[in-house]
Amino acid sequence: MNVLKKILSSFSGASTNRATERQLVNDATPPLAVSQAGHADAADVGEVAIPGVDNLPDDELERLNKLLPWAAFVLDRKGRKFGVAHSATKRNVPQAMPDARIVDLDRRVPLRDLTVFEIGCFEGIHTTALAMRAKKVLACDSRIENVVKTIVRCSMYGTSPHIFRWDAEEALPADVSLDCDVLHHVGVLYHLTDPVGHLKALLPHVRKAVMLDTQIAPEDAKSLTYETGGREYRYYHYREAGRDAPFAGMLDHAKWMFKDDLLATLREAGFDSIDVANFEIQRNGPRILIYATRSSSER
Repeated sequence: MNVLKKILSSFSGASTNRATERQLVNDATPPLAVSQAGHADAADVGEVAIPGVDNLPDDELERLNKLLPWAAFVLDRKGRKFGVAHSATKRNVPQAMPDARIVDLDRRVPLRDLTVFEIGCFEGIHTTALAMRAKKVLACDSRIENVVKTIVRCSMYGTSPHIFRWDAEEALPADVSLDCDVLHHVGVLYHLTDPVGHLKALLPHVRKAVMLDTQIAPEDAKSLTYETGGREYRYYHYREAGRDAPFAGMLDHAKWMFKDDLLATLREAGFDSIDVANFEIQRNGPRILIYATRSSSER
């Protein structure tokens, strides 16, 4: 992966230094309007400078967009697509850069001197925005193609977070530490077969705050129970498409947590300030956005 970064840096232009990146962030337009899918409508997306893309000829950018199995795109300063829409109906508009949820996270918990751990980097759009703000970013994904796409996108923006493959259904790689100040957890929890165990493994290592965006079980859904950590928890059984579907969990099903159980799990881990910033009913069911913080970060 380091070799790939070096290759990319040779044609991505000089990396923006962190001070300049923060100035660009501070000078950015107000937070973008976010749709139910968590991205901005096309009319709300500005043309963002991408050092490694902006100077590419159109034919070279076209080659770049065909190199990898992109499933989302952003716009460069000329309004050209970097990446590809997944389909005519999914990720078919430019993704916000930065995402409004990250802008809000940075307002609530200034990231300048903090380490952020991102679960589920997908194609690096959120990763890049985090790396422009935080002191250090670690980002992982279960799909190796997403790891590669994230490395490419971050390099093109002139950022260099630590990106690695980790399937959250598996044990953590031996050389990776979970310790962080902030946990960025968007669009992953509802794809897991043991969401409670996953959170209980992560949350003790988070010193300050969690941003968690996930689908949850409908309140009137028929619930099942499963055991993890010596306790039983309710869940809603959701069928998954498996490894080959880019927006699915890695296995054949996922367990969706109920809202009360999710909030209780955060409280039990010591996050005593919990703000449900958004709750909406989407096509597949309820979705919740939570910002949870510790009143004391001394750990």
